[in-house]
Amino acid sequence: MSRRGIDCATEEIRGAVVVIAKAPREGFVKTRLTGAYPARDVVQLSECMLRDTLALVQTLSRVHVAVMCPTEDVANIEARLPAGVHVVGQRGNGLAAALVSAFEHFVPDFRRVVAVDSDSPHLPLAILQSAFELLETNEMVVGPTEDGGYYLVGASAMHPHLFDPAPLGTGNARGALLGNARALGLSVAFTEAWYDVDLPADLRRLAAELRIEPARAPRTAARGRTAARAGAWRGTRRTGLAAPSAPPTAGRRP
Repeated sequence: MSRRGIDCATEEIRGAVVVIAKAPREGFVKTRLTGAYPARDVVQLSECMLRDTLALVQTLSRVHVAVMCPTEDVANIEARLPAGVHVVGQRGNGLAAALVSAFEHFVPDFRRVVAVDSDSPHLPLAILQSAFELLETNEMVVGPTEDGGYYLVGASAMHPHLFDPAPLGTGNARGALLGNARALGLSVAFTEAWYDVDLPADLRRLAAELRIEPARAPRTAARGRTAARAGAWRGTRRTGLAAPSAPPTAGRRP
């Protein structure tokens, strides 16, 4: 789908947001949660987070929204999402291949492209908006996670080798990405630091936040309430959905 295929004032389009996703299947999504929670509940949680993340990015104005996923997952994901959502199969396997595919596919038509992971329904909308603003004066934007990774990456061109594997001695995924960016001579800006939902402690933190503001991710919040009543999310229930930890501080240079 090209910019010409969007029924809007074409020249006013700011860019594209691409949600990087996998079909919710046991053993393939949120694998670090399956030891603490039943696999079926983790799969349902993953689907809720994908749908809420998509709904979040669709609230951005003048932005094309799409999903990038493994080719074999396209039909599965299309069946789970509202009709008309642009779902594209990536070339190759793994996250790096998905990111390369996202920029190769969408940069030619939309120029500024922001890729975000599919488990970010709790991400403040202002962060996504700031990513496009930062791309006006920088070649690349990164959303750092508290654990050394990144939840968002944006660029206004496709840069060869940007997502190449980390060299030996690189401490984390963000370090590898930034090392590649430095090698390519790219100017990089950072959105606010945020957190992934990878571990049981992360899920408890998210559940606590959604107990206070369920409208931020209504499907994810509802799934959490249902599972907690059934006793499936034992760790979340045991904490009594305690108050969330203090939000991370903003920063341009982590």
